[in-house]
Amino acid sequence: MASNRDKNSEQTILLGLLDAVERGDVTQRSLSRELGIAVGLVNSYIKRCINKGLIKVQQTPPRRYGYFLTPKGFLEKSQLVAGYFVRSFDFFRRARASCEATLAKAAAAGHRRIGLLGAGELCEITVIVATELDVEIVAIVDGSISKPKLLRIPVFASVEAALANVDALMITSLSDPQKHYEAAIAVLDPQRVYVPSVLANTVTRSRPAAGAAKTRARK
Repeated sequence: MASNRDKNSEQTILLGLLDAVERGDVTQRSLSRELGIAVGLVNSYIKRCINKGLIKVQQTPPRRYGYFLTPKGFLEKSQLVAGYFVRSFDFFRRARASCEATLAKAAAAGHRRIGLLGAGELCEITVIVATELDVEIVAIVDGSISKPKLLRIPVFASVEAALANVDALMITSLSDPQKHYEAAIAVLDPQRVYVPSVLANTVTRSRPAAGAAKTRARK
C-alpha cells in the first residue's frame, strides 16, 4: 500500500502534468524537464490520463502529438488544486504546533540561541514561531544557499561553522532530515539536537559513532 507521502507526490505530479497540458504546446521531453521526472515516467502518466479520459491526444504534423485536456481533465485538475491547498494548510497547522512545542522545550532547557538545519517551508515556519517565544534563531545551516543571509538570519554552509553561535540545533530539512541529524550529532551532544514531531517518522535517532569529535555549543 502506498504511503501518504507517495500518494501526495503522485498527486503533485499529476497536477503539474494537467496544468502544463492545459497551457498547451507540450511534449513528453518538455514535461520531463518541467516536472523533474524521467521521460519514461511522463509517458506512463500520460497513458494513465488518456485511459482515464483526462487527456486526449491528436497527431499534429510533422510527426508530433498534441495533448489536450478533456472536460473530465479540467474537473480533475480543479479537484487536485483544492486538495493541494487543503494539504498545504494542514501541513502548516501541524508544523506550526510541532515547531512551537520543540522551541518551547529548547527554551525550557536553557537553549535559547537556536540554529536551524535545512532551509525551506519548515525553516520559515520555525522562524515565524520563534518571534512569539523566548528563543532566537541565530543561524541557518544549508550548503545549497549561496546568500550570506536568509530571512535576515546568517547562513552557514556546515554545522561546524555555525556552532560558535548556537546553544542548540533544530532539524528543519524536509528533503533529507536524517542526513542533517547525523551531521549534527557527530559534533554536538544529541540532547542539544531537536527534532520536531512533524519529522519524527523521518529521523532515526542514533548515537554518534565511537570516537567522533564532540564540540560543545557555547553557553
